[in-house]
Amino acid sequence: MIKKILLLAFIAFSSLTMVAQTTVTGTVTDAKTGETIPGANIKVSRKAVGTNTDFNGNFVLKVSNNPPFTLEISVLGYKMEKVEITKNNQKLSVRLKENETSLDEIVVSASRTPERIMESPVTVERMDTRAIKNTSAPTFYDGLENLKGVDVNTNSLTFKSVNTRGFATFANTRFMQLVDGMDNSSPALNFALGNLLGMSELDVKTVELLPGASSALYGANAFNGIMFMTSKSPFEDQGISTSLKGGITSQDAAGNNEYYDFNVRMAYAFSDKFAAKVTLSYLDGTEWHATDYRNTRSRQFIAGDRNSDRNYDGLNVYGDEVSTNLRGVAETLESLGILPSGASSLVPSESVSRTGYDERDLMSYEAKSVKFGGSLNYRPFGDDRLEVIWNTKYGVGNTIYQGTNRYNIQDFFMEQHKLEFRGKNFFVRGYLTSEDAGNSYDSRFAAININRQWKDDNTWFGEYVGAYVQSTLGGATSDQAHAIARQTAETGRLIPGTPGFKAAFDKVTADPDLVTGSKFQDNTKLYHVDANYNLKDHIDWAEFQVGGSYRLYSLNSNGSIFTDNDGPIDYDEFGVYTQMQKKFLEDDRLKLTASIRYDKAQNFDGNFSPRVSFAYAAGDNKNQNFRASFQTGFRNPTTQDQYIGLNAGRGFLVGSAPDNLDRYKTQPLTVSGSGQQFTGSPTVSISGRMAYENAFSEASLRAFGGAVATGVAQGMTSQQAAFANAGLLKSANVQLVKPERVTAYEVGYRGLVPAGDSRITVDLSVYYNIYEDFIANKNVVVPFYGTVNNFSGNPNTLPTDVNSQILLGAISSEDYTAFQTYTNSAADVSSYGASIGLNTRILDGYNLGVNYTFSKFDFDQASDPDFQAGFNTPEHKVKVQFGNPNVFENFGFNINARWQDEYRWEATFHEATITARTIIDAQINYTVPSLKSVFKLGGSNLTGNEYLSAPGVGAIGSQYYLSWTINN
Repeated sequence: MIKKILLLAFIAFSSLTMVAQTTVTGTVTDAKTGETIPGANIKVSRKAVGTNTDFNGNFVLKVSNNPPFTLEISVLGYKMEKVEITKNNQKLSVRLKENETSLDEIVVSASRTPERIMESPVTVERMDTRAIKNTSAPTFYDGLENLKGVDVNTNSLTFKSVNTRGFATFANTRFMQLVDGMDNSSPALNFALGNLLGMSELDVKTVELLPGASSALYGANAFNGIMFMTSKSPFEDQGISTSLKGGITSQDAAGNNEYYDFNVRMAYAFSDKFAAKVTLSYLDGTEWHATDYRNTRSRQFIAGDRNSDRNYDGLNVYGDEVSTNLRGVAETLESLGILPSGASSLVPSESVSRTGYDERDLMSYEAKSVKFGGSLNYRPFGDDRLEVIWNTKYGVGNTIYQGTNRYNIQDFFMEQHKLEFRGKNFFVRGYLTSEDAGNSYDSRFAAININRQWKDDNTWFGEYVGAYVQSTLGGATSDQAHAIARQTAETGRLIPGTPGFKAAFDKVTADPDLVTGSKFQDNTKLYHVDANYNLKDHIDWAEFQVGGSYRLYSLNSNGSIFTDNDGPIDYDEFGVYTQMQKKFLEDDRLKLTASIRYDKAQNFDGNFSPRVSFAYAAGDNKNQNFRASFQTGFRNPTTQDQYIGLNAGRGFLVGSAPDNLDRYKTQPLTVSGSGQQFTGSPTVSISGRMAYENAFSEASLRAFGGAVATGVAQGMTSQQAAFANAGLLKSANVQLVKPERVTAYEVGYRGLVPAGDSRITVDLSVYYNIYEDFIANKNVVVPFYGTVNNFSGNPNTLPTDVNSQILLGAISSEDYTAFQTYTNSAADVSSYGASIGLNTRILDGYNLGVNYTFSKFDFDQASDPDFQAGFNTPEHKVKVQFGNPNVFENFGFNINARWQDEYRWEATFHEATITARTIIDAQINYTVPSLKSVFKLGGSNLTGNEYLSAPGVGAIGSQYYLSWTINN
């Protein structure tokens, strides 16, 4: 497909020409400074014919139109000028007036209709080509972090997660990202992999970001916010552009490593009816190495390492999650006659873990991204009444994703194909998203099963216990016996870097069965259709829009992620909406926007999402805007929330779709010798249904275990302590997951405030969100035998029924396994916050911007003790920008500084407090008009103080770059 598109595009480039009848030449300058403006668009009104000014602000336009006709001259940041062409060879001198403020820029996303940011009924953040040129960040995607109220969490060098208004995760399923109207989230993983497979920087026209709920217009998952990335049209932005960026990344753990980022864009309008473009991007570098070896044995950081803690479980060490109680192993060996009678009494009731492998022994750490995009654009009438667009995107890359485990995303491939019909007042589009996980794998299971390649768990722990008993009988102390036991069990261990380790690694990472391998297998597809029609040409008393969407998922992981062992799982959802916008009062100063949407997903009841907003424009030039809005949002449970069936090492993950519960069963789990009388078998398989209907809550099990340990320390037998504290064990009673909802209230102000000879742009918003049915994970423990719902344990009362005693026996024998279930929290959750941005010009041309964001959440922990909200957002953030794009002729600079305070990160991988940080980025740029080039030298995190976005990721160091961009 790529070859066909390229062939078609280049044949057309070389063979088609326009027959010129009229020639217009001219120069475009800034009305205030008199400086020429490169890159201004010159086009025939309502036609797809045009050109751009060169680096000296000059242009030559040859068209087939005969005078008279009208030219439109425009460029971002300036007001459009229209000029009447009355004769051939007319020469123009056009002076463009700069927009009074950035709030004069036009956005479409807020109401699905063009309007000034100043008049938008909701908060809008925006980045355009000028901002991309001036950003001090290494890429435009990194530069989003400098926008007000925006958080960017760095998972790895090439995978960054954008979020607004809290509840952030790397798999940020509450935030939607659209590229030319296409959701570029992975259909199986349910989130966008940053810009790994997104848009070329040279092709970005605008990025519009709406913080907060947007479901009334955009449906499910536009919950915390939505981002729109729009590419340049080949009709309006023609020519060949290239960008070569190179530099180094610097980190204590990884050292200094080179990286390269190359982009090329080619676009051409062959006539006023047909245009095409192609883009290609290539990035290669080294990921941030993750080397946090702190002990996480109790899901919290505790003292000890492998030398001091026999049950050590390092954060970035994998394979050491495999742990068992030595006394239980000894009892089994004794019952089989392998150990002599009474030998088990010599073995302590103590858990020991296998020796794991460091992450850097398991990851390639090669960051790579290759992206190709192309579009064929056809306007049958030669104007903007109708445009037919075929858009294709391909991407393949390597990155690292941290979810329940750390995943090496290797050769991940995703493609999107879109057919769109678009006019002035409507669009209809359909697209396909397809992915292939390539050679991706789970690093935790890679380590676990590499260990099992050279020695299975039963053999390893059996040798450990046997050596411990022999050493103890020989007079060794307990510490000496443990040392000898581990040395004995480790005989034959595969050492990283050796051929044996490489062979085992290759075998395990190519095997999708998590019992023996670690390969992440996926060929999931998504089909989506949506449409919108604006009725303004038919109804004049108000502006009405109607629209809808349909989406079909086809899950296909061959049983490696979902419970689709017997074939793909298909399910669908749809939505319809309408919006009315009406202006009132003199000069249309008051604008009412009201919309409502209905959505229905296959596994859930239908949902209505209303939105109402008011915006009032005060002041002589309508430059004082006050707004208030009420809107709702909802989020459907993801594909994983519903259909996952996965062994995550520390527990099993099972989705709660009704047809998923019985489809998932664990691999055989070993039952203790004493427990086999209840199961009649040495192994059991646990179904997903048991996790939801026959389980204790994990929190109650921890409380019970702590109380039993205290009782034993006080002189009670373990059985007495268990009976005395049985009432602490609570049934989990997990309900099946359903959509979560948010009701959002917001007020805001945008305006211009006089400040001496200049004016300050003010953008202020305050919001309050109330959540219902917050989607949450609940960790539960399923006993291998006994009926949990009939458990009769009460505080200070000995359970006398047989079932309860059987259950206590299962707990004491560790005959249980952990599950992560998907449900809704009963907790009362709310969040609130405010942001303010101030921008002005000082010292005759220097831009100064400051913004502050406050974010907070509340919930009643007592209403759901097991619930982790995962707000994962700093309470205070301050961002400062200072620069001048034209300090002197052709030279500019920009500096960005960000500070945020510490915050708590809660996630399935681990939780910890993330320390406060201050980051400084800076760049200088120089334009060489004769070469049509811009050179930029810059760096991020210039202080060199490394920081973490979350526990478990690689520490983020500094990045330095030099880029050369040619626009022809």
